[in-house]
Amino acid sequence: MTTQFNRRNFLSASAALAGGAMAGSTLLPGEANAATAGGRDKVRLGVIGTGMRGQVLLAELVRRDDVEVVALCDIEPIMLKHALGQVEKAGKPRPRTYGEDRDQKAYKRMLDAGGLDGVIIATPWEFHAPMAIAAMQAKIPVGCEVVAGITLQDHWDVLNTQLKTGTPYMLLENVCYRRDVMAALQMVRAGLFGELLHLQGGYQHDLRAVKFNSGNPAKPYGGGVEFGEKGWSEAHWRTQHSVERNGELYPSHGIGPCAMYTNINRGNRFTRINAFATKARGLHDYIVKQPGGAQHANAKVKFKLGDVVTTTLACENGETIILQHDTSLPRPYSLGFRVQGTDGLWMDLNNSIHIEGVSKPHQWDDFKAYQDKYDHPVWRKYAAKAEGAGHGGMDFFVIHAFVEALKANAPMPIDIYDAVTWSAITPLSEQSIAANFQTLDFPDFTGGQWKSRKPIFALDGKY
Repeated sequence: MTTQFNRRNFLSASAALAGGAMAGSTLLPGEANAATAGGRDKVRLGVIGTGMRGQVLLAELVRRDDVEVVALCDIEPIMLKHALGQVEKAGKPRPRTYGEDRDQKAYKRMLDAGGLDGVIIATPWEFHAPMAIAAMQAKIPVGCEVVAGITLQDHWDVLNTQLKTGTPYMLLENVCYRRDVMAALQMVRAGLFGELLHLQGGYQHDLRAVKFNSGNPAKPYGGGVEFGEKGWSEAHWRTQHSVERNGELYPSHGIGPCAMYTNINRGNRFTRINAFATKARGLHDYIVKQPGGAQHANAKVKFKLGDVVTTTLACENGETIILQHDTSLPRPYSLGFRVQGTDGLWMDLNNSIHIEGVSKPHQWDDFKAYQDKYDHPVWRKYAAKAEGAGHGGMDFFVIHAFVEALKANAPMPIDIYDAVTWSAITPLSEQSIAANFQTLDFPDFTGGQWKSRKPIFALDGKY
């Protein structure tokens, strides 16, 4: 890795000794009980990273009466200004701000100042692990955007810090809260698909106009072929990962729901992993097809990331899972979910389902009637509040889950074991591809506790 990804220059972090384990979570994204021992009615939160994603999450925070946003940190003054505008428009008190001086350690000053019941981390990927570690060491609960870390060691460091400090950590994976995904979970719990055998998911999203732009802060998507120092927003940092890395770079959108369906870390675990990558053509082709792109210096950049990366996981209980990462080619958006068991299957691409004995042989049924019947209780309860929230309401639910767990002092619904297990797919897939698509053992981050931990998202919607 280049110095751009050397987090040790950003924060010196060493592995901590593992302590006691976090209890298995049974929390749902429903209402917390403030009467729980030590519970509270309101929490004071800080946000590290107020870029495009940070502002989406901030929008959910400032519309809640049970949240006070008391601190914001970003080393890009323009983004910090936009975030302050969001808070002001919501009629909330002005939070403390850090990072106007572009000091990359400004977030540490925010953590050291105290007065926080939790912190949201929405920065570039390479900063997630050191920032989460620093927050947990300061005893400040963490809600971290995906991914949890870059290297496999990052994941062990984050895990060991959480175990040593006991500080809550939640991975803010919003797709676990997508309405059809949660309805399918209800169907799995009800046994509608029979015994599960095979699942699929992924991140299939044309990001070419995200990875390249003109460098104009007013136009963060498309309009040019700049990235890195001359790019803006995600083009400033995300594209470099496509230059230097080849693997399943963004696994949690696909694996999160699949892990929930198969009870990973809660009676099941991943045992083996391998990954394959196609050649890399899409990003170069995009550059040279833009006006003046063929003559641009970036037309000579060699991208390492295969255009389609396919990762296969084997599970202890006999299921297989396939993930596909496809972000460099022209295509409509799809996460490509498939849940298949002995009695039928659901696929999100065509919103279809087939249940033996109910569906006509060899024919699909429309999923909507099933989704309505098995709609998750929290969607039934909070659909109106989620209306207008980011990503079709999912961002309301993931923030809601984090806040409610904080208020109740309850276990995080997507906890530290989930976070590192899902996110570690990235460095393991990179290792597999680099070793000529070798199949690898998947580490057991729970240290054997997966055998006794209980599933989350109970069928009745209670916790």
